[in-house]
Amino acid sequence: MDAVRIIAASRRGLAEANTVQGVIVEAWQAQALAEAVGSHLAIFGPYEVRSRARGLGDAGGRSSGGLLCPASVTGGGLRAAQLSEVRDAKAALTGLCLLLREVCEALVAVVLLADEDGMYWTCVEAMDTVDEARDRVAGILEKLEVRDRNPA
Repeated sequence: MDAVRIIAASRRGLAEANTVQGVIVEAWQAQALAEAVGSHLAIFGPYEVRSRARGLGDAGGRSSGGLLCPASVTGGGLRAAQLSEVRDAKAALTGLCLLLREVCEALVAVVLLADEDGMYWTCVEAMDTVDEARDRVAGILEKLEVRDRNPA
């Protein structure tokens, strides 16, 4: 499945999450998706962005371990596992950047409601790593814009 479709499904899932656990699951899904998109672009993406994409894959992988969310909680498993192609890298990265911003906003709401230290610090760490992934996505988008302005 194309990255843009999976990102759209993740945005819908996050918007529909109405419990703390639901937000945690969707944050976990988004982090796994950042890892998958980064890893895919590191191999198949434009040459100019492959090293940055590898960094995104690494950042997404670090963060998906930060939220303790068993696979059984996600119901249908990881959406990122369905990723088979990135047809439009710019559209996928723009959507991913938006999704990661929305995840951060949702995690802030969870942090404000957290009644235990473990949940609070887990969400704070997740926000940090999601921000790192979002910064890496922005860097890849910048590289693509430079490439498009200066064709060889």
